[in-house]
Amino acid sequence: MELVQRIGVPASKIIYANPCKQIAQIKYAAKHGVQLLSFDNEMELVKVAKSHPSAKMVLCIATNDSHSLSHLSLNFGASLKSCRHLLQNAKKSHVDVVGVSFHVGSGCPDPQAYAQSIADARLVFEMGAELGHRMHILDLGGSFPGVEGAKVRFEEIASVINSALDLYFPEGCGVDILAKLGRYYVTSAFTLAVSITAKKEVLLDQPGREEETGSAPKTMAYHLDEGVYGIFNSVLFDNTCPAPVLQKKPSTEQPLHSSSLWGPVVDGCDCVAEGLWLPQLHVGDWLVFENMGAYTVGMGSFLGGTQTCRVTYAMSRVAWEALREQLLPPEQDEDAEGVCKPLSCGWEITDTLCVGPVFTPASIM
Repeated sequence: MELVQRIGVPASKIIYANPCKQIAQIKYAAKHGVQLLSFDNEMELVKVAKSHPSAKMVLCIATNDSHSLSHLSLNFGASLKSCRHLLQNAKKSHVDVVGVSFHVGSGCPDPQAYAQSIADARLVFEMGAELGHRMHILDLGGSFPGVEGAKVRFEEIASVINSALDLYFPEGCGVDILAKLGRYYVTSAFTLAVSITAKKEVLLDQPGREEETGSAPKTMAYHLDEGVYGIFNSVLFDNTCPAPVLQKKPSTEQPLHSSSLWGPVVDGCDCVAEGLWLPQLHVGDWLVFENMGAYTVGMGSFLGGTQTCRVTYAMSRVAWEALREQLLPPEQDEDAEGVCKPLSCGWEITDTLCVGPVFTPASIM
């Protein structure tokens, strides 16, 4: 709340969407004019009624997220059976409920989950209207895919959502539609470059294999300077399996080895990826991971003595030429051209580069 208000966002445009708030945070919202808060249980309603009686509440409902990678409805969201009771209690406490929110869970592969949740929200709107609540906000949640090649394309999800909205919340009905588009915008915003800091051969404990093949099966374990407690947090949060791109393309004759990638923290949970087939790699080699925007950079920490990553921004020459006239006054254009030229991509290093090399330890391109 403090951050977005500091950059000029008015309090009327802020919704404090966490349904599990500290009392101090609720009082902070009241003091700074943030009126919209979410809730999904009776205790949260009591806290808000006591500490922020003028708040406008948004009821967070549970969804069918059984196919999603992260099941948020295990902990968040009120069931349809409990919604009327919560709305009645809000009315008794003189707290206005002005809308409904939901979240289908992270990595949802089923667009129909959005349609069902919108239908459920319509029922809650009708319950609220019966009890005297004037509801005008519908929050569709997030987890919209932001990369090409996703299991379900964003356009497909949008089509299902729009059809459901036309049916249950048609244009002109007076309902404002919100959505959390963070993942959609930032998933492909970063490419991560990390170096191999250590390697070792690990014997696989598989009884009987040694007798069959004459040698015990092995896997190569490579340690990186980033792990699941930092930039690779998406492995824990989204159950992702990051696939590295090698800096040096291997020849077709190079044998592939069973390999795993590990972070810098010495415990059994800091595993970035397993079951990879990679050529023989060496300490100091670089691995590149694309689409490292969501639940990655923002999760970086100093756990295990690691340092936060360095971010280097780059744009294509085509984009730079298109923007240059708007960014630089005409009289500076010629001089600026001789001072600094942007990289055409993260792999290109020129003599006129004004920033440090793209490939630095644990850097983000």
